[in-house]
Amino acid sequence: MQSSANTLKHFKQRRNMPKQVNGTKNGLAISPEDDERHLGEDLDAFLSDERHLRLIDDLTKVNPVTTKTVLRCLQARYAADVFYTNAGCSLVAVNPFRPIPPLYSQELMNEYHAATCLQELKPHVFVVAEETYRNVQSQIPPVNQSIIVSGESGAGKTWTSRCLMKFYATVAASSTVPKGSITVERIEKRVLDSNPVMEAFGNACTLRNSNSSRFGKYIQLQLNRSQVLTSASIQTFLLEKTRVAYQAPQERNFHIFYQIAKGATEEERREWSLPRGANFFWLPNSEKALEEDCFDVTREAMSHLGIDSSTQNNLFKILAGLLHLGNIWFSESEDESQPCKLEDGAKDFAKTTSRLLKVPIEELLDTLSIRTIMAGKQRQVFKKACAKAECETRRDCLAKVIYAKIFDWLVTVINGSIYADPSVWSNFIGLLDVYGFESFPENHLEQLCINYANEKLQQHFVSHFLKAQQEEYAMEGFEWSFINYHDNQSCLDVIEGSPISIFSLLNEECRLNRPSNAGQLQNRIEIALSDNPCVSRDRFHKEPNFIVSHYAGSVCYRVEGMVEKNKDPVPPELVLLLQRSQDSLLRKLFPMEASRNGDDVKSQTKPVVVTVVSKFKGSLEQLMEILCSTTPHYVRCIKPNTECEASLFRQEEVLSQLEACGIVETVNISAAGFPVRIAFRSFLERYGVLKKSRKLNSKATMHQENGFPNMMENGWATAPFAEEGDALCSAVQGILWQVCANASSLKPLAHKPCDPPAYCGKTKVFMTNAMLEVLEAERAHVLSEKAFCIQCCWRRFKGRRLAKQSWSATIIQSGVRSWLARKRFQRLRKAATVIKRAWKKWKVRDERRSRTRWMRRLQKNWTILSQRPCPLSPEPFFPQARLVGIWENHGRGAQPFSSGPSDLS
Repeated sequence: MQSSANTLKHFKQRRNMPKQVNGTKNGLAISPEDDERHLGEDLDAFLSDERHLRLIDDLTKVNPVTTKTVLRCLQARYAADVFYTNAGCSLVAVNPFRPIPPLYSQELMNEYHAATCLQELKPHVFVVAEETYRNVQSQIPPVNQSIIVSGESGAGKTWTSRCLMKFYATVAASSTVPKGSITVERIEKRVLDSNPVMEAFGNACTLRNSNSSRFGKYIQLQLNRSQVLTSASIQTFLLEKTRVAYQAPQERNFHIFYQIAKGATEEERREWSLPRGANFFWLPNSEKALEEDCFDVTREAMSHLGIDSSTQNNLFKILAGLLHLGNIWFSESEDESQPCKLEDGAKDFAKTTSRLLKVPIEELLDTLSIRTIMAGKQRQVFKKACAKAECETRRDCLAKVIYAKIFDWLVTVINGSIYADPSVWSNFIGLLDVYGFESFPENHLEQLCINYANEKLQQHFVSHFLKAQQEEYAMEGFEWSFINYHDNQSCLDVIEGSPISIFSLLNEECRLNRPSNAGQLQNRIEIALSDNPCVSRDRFHKEPNFIVSHYAGSVCYRVEGMVEKNKDPVPPELVLLLQRSQDSLLRKLFPMEASRNGDDVKSQTKPVVVTVVSKFKGSLEQLMEILCSTTPHYVRCIKPNTECEASLFRQEEVLSQLEACGIVETVNISAAGFPVRIAFRSFLERYGVLKKSRKLNSKATMHQENGFPNMMENGWATAPFAEEGDALCSAVQGILWQVCANASSLKPLAHKPCDPPAYCGKTKVFMTNAMLEVLEAERAHVLSEKAFCIQCCWRRFKGRRLAKQSWSATIIQSGVRSWLARKRFQRLRKAATVIKRAWKKWKVRDERRSRTRWMRRLQKNWTILSQRPCPLSPEPFFPQARLVGIWENHGRGAQPFSSGPSDLS
């Protein structure tokens, strides 16, 4: 009773306090000058405590939340070698630019996986991975999970994705797979081995990053109902194939070319004509020694993926042929009607290229230097000599189409190695690793598509978290004041909007049967999109250009060559040349049958132009549909400096990244809102087992009758009823009452206020992560008790059934034993009767034989005695009367010779 009185007193005190909206107090008359002065004092006091800043593992605990305080907190933690910090619903990862093995060890993975309360652990990418894994286990819709790793180029997205994949492979192998099972281990090994192969063929060294992803990939790790990794699939986006033939200054080609040039054996060097120290035009900056240049790792991974050594050698031979193809240069022809000749020294490279690609050298040179034109209704074929620039363009196109086909073939092989039928798996965890935001001195169509993809991901974050959550809070009855945020929808309208956008104008230029004009395209973009402030142009730049104001900064794009890249034309002569190759892999990549069918169609109808931006936009929209159907988790990778140096934190560069990705707005919304939202029915389906006896429910009813339906017994607010008499909300409220009353970790301290951990809206219940963990722990405890009760009942039932069976068995055994005893006794008795009868028969027969023998002996002895007189008496030796007595005794069963023989002797 005393506790209830204190509780009511505490309730009344809190009821008289001003209401709070989004964590800020209202109802206090404070002038703007005083507010600013107090804010400045609080800010100075907060920033002066460096030790306290290092201990803040969640930016929602920063007070006040400003870009300056968030930046100083990250800098203090970075100086203390702490690189992960929570930012509400997302995780901020600052790239250390140096290896830290203990931070990603096997022991640390097991520790995070075995932890009962993730919120008590230090922020880490493993926490995000384990949270998604447990969400799949909980089966709270949407069950499928996605982790979106974003950031600038060089911020550490590829490394983060690699750590996530390793964690899931470890969890699947260590927690659920029995010893001796090799199926899942093989799948895990193949999933992990896909990383070095994809990085070797799809990553390159750029100005900002030594291992920059030049393609986007979305990896689905597919789990069965037991959360065992059974299969995976990889989806790729927009490979930067132009890098094969063009590398910007201080940049390199794809890693695989350097691996071949540095790691090939002497025999392979002779076969591929790759002597040490050879100079290839498409292999710049080969003197750089990078960790990614390890050829043996790529080969071993390809072997694990099912690519045999002969296929690998064939593949590397084709790539070596591309290096030689890059050294084929043409000289301008004096006669326009004659094809261009090779430069001095290029003929040897042409011979080597034809030998490695297994195509005739004459056809190779004719294809590169002569263009085939079909005209007229009769489809007459004309041949025209190409100029030097066109010859080199066709050479580059040949290299790009070969490399793009090889990359697609590799992705198909990897998917075939790790694929499983959809009936085998039930849920998946998706990992999205895309190229980061890029801004170079010269930006082309590739950079426009890359930054467009980053804009789409930022819009997904804005629409899902910053916008949708605030609207949902208002719809569910929260006292919510909207927090302003930067919406990049206007930038997306410039790039992909309808009816007019940059993409639509590019596609329209591709459809027109006329030579592209960069200046004309620039004017069309400027006029058509003049109303949108996100697009402009650099008037001080001579070449045609346009500037797009992205969420991460403004980027100037070069218009020249953008239309041709969007068309991505492949001359049919190049495809025909590769189809006639004697190389088995090239014939597989460029089948003849499909081409012939395609040629028949082209000869009859006008080909449909599918541009690069159209394909990329379509694949990106499919990806966004997948992401919208999952529960997203965000990892924001931050690049502390552009020099990629360790222990160097530049505030200006980090500040621009924080502002671009909306970290401060995210922290504000996360601090005032709830990251977990579950519908009432789903909540009851999951946590209905926590509903206990009527005693606790009556306690909740008592407080509601006293006028405090929204207060917990320990003194802080929880979910109010969304609607009077709503059965679902009442059931949810009762469960929250019971759980919160027993959870000591959720009770507020006497000297520290505590925000409510849960809120019941109109259709959903909103909770903090701490509340969710308490619910999961309570559910696990209740299920353990129920399981123990079931085990006890089952054991009692088994014991009783065993005792009954034992008693029944005893009865049956006693009956059987008695029956067997009776049967045995009857058999023994019958046997005894048979033996007795046989004995009697034998005895009678024996007596008869004995009597016969005795009579014979008696007669014989009588005869002898009767003839021998007694010397003492004239009478016979045996008197006749005695003989008669002996005979009579023998007739009554006496032994005839018991005393007879002694008498007879």
